[in-house]
Amino acid sequence: MRPRIAGFGVAALVAIAACVLPQTDNTPTGTPGGSSGALVSQRGAGGDLKILYWQAPSTLNPHQATGPKDSDPARLVLEPLASLGKDGQAIANGLAAEIPTVANGGIARDFTSVTWKLRQGVKWSDGTPFTADDVAFTYQYQCNPATAATTFARCDGVQSVVSVDANAVVVTYRSANPFAFQWGVGPEGAILNRDQYKGCLGARAVDCAADKKPTGTGPYKIRDFKVGNVVTYDLNDQFRDPNKPFFRTVTFKAGTDADGAARAIFQAGDIDYAWNLQVDPNTLRNMAASSQSGNLVTILGSSVERVELNFSDPSASLGEKRSEPETKHPFFTDKAVRRALAMATNREAIAQRIYGDGVFGKPTCNILAAPEVMSSPDTKGFDVCKFDLNAANAELEQAGWVKGADGVRAKGATKLKILFQTNVNARRENTQLLLKKDWESVGFSVDTRSEPFSSFFLTTSPGGASRFFADVQTYADGGDPDPTAYLAAAWTTEQIAAKANNWLLGNRARYSNKDFDALIAQLRVEADTTKRTQLAIQANDLLIQDVAVIPLIQRSAVTSGIAKSLKGVDPSPWDSEMYNIADWTK
Repeated sequence: MRPRIAGFGVAALVAIAACVLPQTDNTPTGTPGGSSGALVSQRGAGGDLKILYWQAPSTLNPHQATGPKDSDPARLVLEPLASLGKDGQAIANGLAAEIPTVANGGIARDFTSVTWKLRQGVKWSDGTPFTADDVAFTYQYQCNPATAATTFARCDGVQSVVSVDANAVVVTYRSANPFAFQWGVGPEGAILNRDQYKGCLGARAVDCAADKKPTGTGPYKIRDFKVGNVVTYDLNDQFRDPNKPFFRTVTFKAGTDADGAARAIFQAGDIDYAWNLQVDPNTLRNMAASSQSGNLVTILGSSVERVELNFSDPSASLGEKRSEPETKHPFFTDKAVRRALAMATNREAIAQRIYGDGVFGKPTCNILAAPEVMSSPDTKGFDVCKFDLNAANAELEQAGWVKGADGVRAKGATKLKILFQTNVNARRENTQLLLKKDWESVGFSVDTRSEPFSSFFLTTSPGGASRFFADVQTYADGGDPDPTAYLAAAWTTEQIAAKANNWLLGNRARYSNKDFDALIAQLRVEADTTKRTQLAIQANDLLIQDVAVIPLIQRSAVTSGIAKSLKGVDPSPWDSEMYNIADWTK
């Protein structure tokens, strides 16, 4: 649920020397960890908490944010109903008094509504009471198309958010929604102060002064915001927990680059938290290993780099029918070809050489890689998940694809010639080159193409991923803690992208499988948690065994530096890295 950076959108700890965390423990060295709220501290006993983001904030309204650079500094002030922990489960550290479930009656058994009971006695930092009307108003603001909220996707399928009384709201969906926490939870669920924002609805949202200094219910209040530079905060003396926050003030600074941020946390040691350290992995590893001041924390998320196969025919000779779903790919209709391509894919080499051997991602053969409980253990035994060039060659030989004098396999007049596209991005372009070498060694011919980011992810672009005028493409995508929407959007028949729907739907591969569709139909209505997990794993395994997609890398959602003296930090791949800042101490 974290904002997506590289892909279409909508994130285990890695051991790096002694100062970096073991993969089996999600708790930074020197921190007690556990659930949010586990620490007891004295309010304001600490000094200034120094946070460094190398991208600068331009707004402090999460609903107008263009990434974590905006939504994370806002999280110190504005809270959602609940947060999402690193296991993807909702945490009652926000404005809700409890987490709704089917068992407690909060979630309707048909998944069409969620009743949220709110904390009582909560006040905004200006001393005025927080009520259910603020929650209902936030829906009116966020879900009005004219507001142009960057979090508008969270409104999809939401019919209404209505206050039942001062301390309860009901979120109603137009149809069954297994992900009950779609709206009002996590990094895109901030609740706004109705009195402050009532003049900023719709088109008036574009120039709303409140965005620079919102009044919140969180542990801190804004003292000053210098756009593009620094935000300073004081503790919120109206905050509901009398023992929190520990730090008296916070300085949220921008203005350097990722290398500078890494040096500040690992070498100079003059900051407490450094975000998104996109530095050469070997350099980053060495800096962290020798640091006396900071730990490197990386947490894997739901986003998976993948090779997507085109099941339609992208041949230019088809004209208007090019890559339309009624056409069939000239050779990917042969499952043996898809299997051979998968067996000739060396994801371990990609992880080691391009993703820092665990720093920025790890190899995976699951397209549903998170939450961990839904990550299939079965794929480890699938032959299509094992890099084996001999097996790939044998697969093609047995299927009648014969190598010619040019080394390219063919069956009749059809050659295994692949156009492989991605967006301009060093890691993805290097991935293309590595895959090209191995694929060509078993008899494919591979041409690569890179499109600018702005056009590759534009649905109407001829060179983009949605029109898919290529044979294969690579990018990253991921989903929410409940995978229903993610799986349904990308691979169900009803979501196939085509000219008729302006290529707006998510099944860019034009994949259609009635057995997969049936699994998703079950997933949409199943209420039992254990059965839902089993269905999600079955759906993943079907896609992998059918080679509907070739997963490569489970990407890191968090790659940050944390001062060794800082305690209580417990980053989640599903939420803002600041989601439990009220618990941080020294």
